[in-house]
Amino acid sequence: MSVVEQYARAHVITDSPESLDPVPALLRYDPDADPRSVHVGLPGPHEWTFSLELLEKGLRAPTRKGDVHIWPCGRVQAVMEFHTATGVEVVQFESKALIRFLQRTYLAGAGVLSRRGS
Repeated sequence: MSVVEQYARAHVITDSPESLDPVPALLRYDPDADPRSVHVGLPGPHEWTFSLELLEKGLRAPTRKGDVHIWPCGRVQAVMEFHTATGVEVVQFESKALIRFLQRTYLAGAGVLSRRGS
């Protein structure tokens, strides 16, 4: 199976004026390594791994698991909130970019999940 990588623009939400500028985010899915997880990477050493199911549910309704919270924000955006020992990072994405990424993960991972009996 092939790895799915997609770049998306994200807005890191802070009280700083620089938060208005979008930053590149890397959405990554590797069905061979873990067909149930996705990775979100932001500039610097910021990368989070969480379940594909959490992303799916978070686009429809507020949801959370552990240190990751995801919820829809209006009709065209979604928010991800990542909690760490040093604080909280809040990132806003266009929902259509996340939906497009999810569609690509389904194509890449469908065979892997069925082979593993899920």
